[in-house]
Amino acid sequence: MGRPTPQHPLFDRLFRHAVTVDLGTANTLIYTDDGGIVLNQPSVVAFQKDGGERGKRVAAVGAQARQLLGREPRNLEAVRPMRHGVIADFPAARQMFRQFVDIARPCTPFSRRGTFTVCVPAGATQVERRAIREAAVAAGAWKVSLIGESLASAVGAGLPVAEATGSMVVDIGGGTTEVGVIALGGTAYSGSIRVGGDDFDLAIVNYVRNLYGVLLGEQTAEHAKRSIGSAMRDVPFEHIHATGRSVDDGLPRTVQLSNHDIADALDGPLRQVIGAVKRGLEMAPAELVTDIAHHGIVLTGGGALLGNLSRRLTNELGLDVRVADEPLTCAVRGAGAAAAAGLVEDFADA
Repeated sequence: MGRPTPQHPLFDRLFRHAVTVDLGTANTLIYTDDGGIVLNQPSVVAFQKDGGERGKRVAAVGAQARQLLGREPRNLEAVRPMRHGVIADFPAARQMFRQFVDIARPCTPFSRRGTFTVCVPAGATQVERRAIREAAVAAGAWKVSLIGESLASAVGAGLPVAEATGSMVVDIGGGTTEVGVIALGGTAYSGSIRVGGDDFDLAIVNYVRNLYGVLLGEQTAEHAKRSIGSAMRDVPFEHIHATGRSVDDGLPRTVQLSNHDIADALDGPLRQVIGAVKRGLEMAPAELVTDIAHHGIVLTGGGALLGNLSRRLTNELGLDVRVADEPLTCAVRGAGAAAAAGLVEDFADA
């Protein structure tokens, strides 16, 4: 008997396993229908510098590789291949993708050569979409569909995307903020700005350097954001101690960093996020905006966990804003549900 082809019924039975991937700037998640979320790891890969014709080989991925960022010994190089939700370093992204698939596969019996659905930001160019697809194929996928981040997040947040009622979702990831208005299983408006959690961290680094003369590492800034971060100043005072390098003499120096400091630091990038939401409301059909006024806006993504963010958006927009349940995993879970419901093709890269 000849080898089965993609059109052969046997091929479909062998490779029917659907795998959903949220290849994010900060974290990569992999989801399957029968196993749920089988991988949730930082989007970082570390290479061993072998030199010569051997080039680089993978030394660590995910959480292990992330621990090396800013701390690499001379024989290792830690890389974050994703920037603003798309691939910035294709060879590194391809290696990382393959490693993550291999790590996830034992968690549930999906075939490596399965059907992959990958989330992409609305602002991704055709070249960037092609790079994501090629990375998935290199990881073993025989068929790849791309789904808009906004639609996936809306489905994962439990919004009534199949109904005529309009729903707005704001997904704040590591590298992008996606604003989508969804109705009747489609996207009536989709916008994307390249501002996300990484920009929040950088804003904290710049603020502390300018105010205190201390240069913090990005991981230290992220820890401060997660611990006491606030989108508003009118909250009870909290503080932590953060250690960095003095810009004057290069020696270690510890500063007291408050939630009020972080609110001031994040004001710039948060105004960009608020501006993106306002543009979405301005551009969406009027009837759907009426629905949004009645039902509010839902926040997803890791950035949604910033303290008091929903309250600030409510104050700025005059609309009810709430954080979705399990906002970090909304996109990957929603993409899996959308693929199963046949909503992916309308958003697939042709």
